Amino acid sequence: MTDSPGAPSGPRDGDRLRVLAAMSGGVDSAVAAARAAEAGHDVTGVHLALSANPKSFRTGARGCCTIEDSHDARRAADVIGIPFYVWDLAERFREDVVDDFVAEYAAGRTPNPCLRCNEKIKFAALLDKALALGFDAVCTGHYATVVRREDGSRELHRASDQAKDQSYVLGVLDERQLAHAMFPLGDTRTTKSEIRAEAERRGLSVAEKPDSHDICFIADGDTRGFLARRLGAAEGDIVDEAGAKLGTHQGAYGFTIGQRKGLRLGVPAPDGKPRYVLDISPVNNTVTVGPEEALDVTALTAIRPRWCGTAPVGPAAYTAQLRAHGGETPVVAEPTEEGLRVTFTEPVRGVAPGQAIVLYDGTRVVGSATIAAADRAAAAPGG
Repeated sequence: MTDSPGAPSGPRDGDRLRVLAAMSGGVDSAVAAARAAEAGHDVTGVHLALSANPKSFRTGARGCCTIEDSHDARRAADVIGIPFYVWDLAERFREDVVDDFVAEYAAGRTPNPCLRCNEKIKFAALLDKALALGFDAVCTGHYATVVRREDGSRELHRASDQAKDQSYVLGVLDERQLAHAMFPLGDTRTTKSEIRAEAERRGLSVAEKPDSHDICFIADGDTRGFLARRLGAAEGDIVDEAGAKLGTHQGAYGFTIGQRKGLRLGVPAPDGKPRYVLDISPVNNTVTVGPEEALDVTALTAIRPRWCGTAPVGPAAYTAQLRAHGGETPVVAEPTEEGLRVTFTEPVRGVAPGQAIVLYDGTRVVGSATIAAADRAAAAPGG
């Protein structure tokens, strides 16, 4: 099997590689590093210090990047028998992920910081540093699969077990990055309990450690409070589709399209049904609410596309995923000068600017883009 002249350089299947294993301190990344070492690769573990002021302990299953996590990663590396280092990427993480997260909310958009972290930190800053130091690949505990084609190019596919698939948050990776990515957990149908049992068999103390949930840099899970501390209170109106004032809020950044809870409206809907957030306007600090059916989206425009391989040409049928834990929906997508135009076969709900849309061709990840605007079946004012 030979690489074609135009194929991206990268390790060949079966080679003994120098692998940098990103170890978060959790069970998945520990087992991934252990599997890479067991496969005969020359593995070095690295924990990314992403917080300038890490706490000593996690709050239950929330957060990550604490001192405790660093120690857990080091202990796992010692058991596996691989060298281990801690790399300080806190400033880069703050600029590329945390500051971006705050700025997106301030602009009325709903970002996904996990995609941004994978794009800017784990497979940009980390990978670039790894390649500069002579490593061949970066290994993580993500559940996804990289397939090497006959011409040497790489494709990103869903994990064998789609219940655990994490390809959505990896849809920002380009072909060069895929050529140096390794996901040892993606091609085996093992349940999380089996991963934990494997960790226990290997003597890894993180076998029963809770998974990290929510946004890693908001350990208490209070996104609205986190944003309020950084953006400050900014009272504005909550209005209906006709512009009638229904209540007030302390910051439009505390809402997202499709939100139902926490609106605290003093005026009930005429039909008595719940209202949902339909539009967020940072220009006049107004949140528009309305009935659930007004959330129906028939098409969208997305920007900043990133292709996991050659960019498609012309319209084509795909399936699309709009959330990390969402299902697939049939679409027709076409690249444009601005980015991407997507039309849904059936209306979908809860589409918010700032979210990522990831396109699939079967199990293959075609690419991703950031949602800029949505076409509603019944458009809300300003939407």
